[in-house]
Amino acid sequence: MSETPAVALMQVRKAFGEKVAVDGLDLRVPQGSFFGLVGPNGAGKSTTLKITTGLLRPDSGSVQVDGLNVWEDTVEVKRRIGVVPEDLRLFDRLTGKELLEYVGLLRGLSSAVARQRTTELLEVLDLGEAASRLVVDYSAGMRKKIALAGAVMHRPKVLFLDEPFESVDPISVQVVRRLLERLVEGGATVVFSSHVMEVVERICDYVAVVHQGKVVAGGPTSQITDGRRLEEVFVDAVGGQTKSVHLDWLG
Repeated sequence: MSETPAVALMQVRKAFGEKVAVDGLDLRVPQGSFFGLVGPNGAGKSTTLKITTGLLRPDSGSVQVDGLNVWEDTVEVKRRIGVVPEDLRLFDRLTGKELLEYVGLLRGLSSAVARQRTTELLEVLDLGEAASRLVVDYSAGMRKKIALAGAVMHRPKVLFLDEPFESVDPISVQVVRRLLERLVEGGATVVFSSHVMEVVERICDYVAVVHQGKVVAGGPTSQITDGRRLEEVFVDAVGGQTKSVHLDWLG
């Protein structure tokens, strides 16, 4: 692992009116790691990812990606990262093949390289048969996969994913997981948020639990869990309680 973290957030704060979404958050993501960001709805995960990827300016604090200040070296940072947000914005009137080739050209790849990588990614992600279909006709899972293909087209140094496995079928989850693992094996860093604790626990080297805009637990997954399930650690960290269900009419 490099001493310089792939991602470093220091005392980051972001409020929307009186609602504080991120409250003095500190986070360090080691280079070459598979990092999971978990937390309850409204914990500030998506806001944190938007701030880290230069989509949302924080009110205060420092944000660095690959050793660069996100808000001083914005263009260079965006050259080095890939992003799949939860609310996908795709060019729906392009076919899958056209979309990926276009993204490749935007990323500075030659036409030949863009075409080659497009073909390979479509095949790996089981989208080959849908290559000539308009993206507007893709299912939610297919849209998630085509967005991921576009995000890795230029071999980013850091890849950010917001709920990457949502709407993706179990077989495709395995395919996506292998693609991400291959990226990490090549020296990249993957940071993703998810509600699926089992997936995070199984594939992430590191994990951070976010609650009320702060990191309330974080570190190597094996140390954080320490023989327990990540779901149990998560519930304890956010102060949750398992409620009894007293609805006699359910049976």
